[in-house]
Amino acid sequence: MKSILLAEDDVDFGNILKQYLEISGYTITWAKDGREALELFKKDTYNICVFDVMMPKMDGFTLAEKVADINPETPFIFLTARKLKEDKIKGLKLGADDYIVKPFEADELVLRLNNILRRTEKSSIQLQQSEIIKIGNYSLDTKRLEITCGSYKKQLTQKEGELILFLYKHKNQLLKREDILKAVWGNDDFFSGRSMDVFISRLRKYFKLDTSISIESIRNVGLEFKVC
Repeated sequence: MKSILLAEDDVDFGNILKQYLEISGYTITWAKDGREALELFKKDTYNICVFDVMMPKMDGFTLAEKVADINPETPFIFLTARKLKEDKIKGLKLGADDYIVKPFEADELVLRLNNILRRTEKSSIQLQQSEIIKIGNYSLDTKRLEITCGSYKKQLTQKEGELILFLYKHKNQLLKREDILKAVWGNDDFFSGRSMDVFISRLRKYFKLDTSISIESIRNVGLEFKVC
């Protein structure tokens, strides 16, 4: 059964939503505010998170940022009663996989959750059991899922490792966004694209110690992973 971390401060709505999702086959952990949700996320692993935007103690946007710092691969959805365009844009910039405005049909949420989980679980990239790959002054350890450069060491997530491996195998080539998305995310829809942008920004920081390595964006076309 897939597990969901639900953060919703409206007790009546949260209770109904929890029961419906459980009937739909999910295991639900329900937090009544953002701070409680963060503590639960630190202690356990979830397949997907559903966060209300307006919550006491910690709002959904802040919660999502902290959750992404802990495990950037966990997909999340925002729920909100506000229809402000600025809120939706902010949520998507944070890497949200979807943004649903209340009121909504519960079966619509279930369909969206199922679609996101299918999307995030697909990847045609297979990391080797044990392989050390040299990328400029860096070394990628595919077994330990970490990159090193001198004394610098960075633990990677599975998705980060898959993305680095795909980019390296096609280094110094212009890659279309849709090709990267289909290979690493399993499809090239809008939300996967936003997720990829977040991951690319993170990889640029990881490789900043070697100026011979760069990830260049070509607007409306794709990316080039340059290794001189």
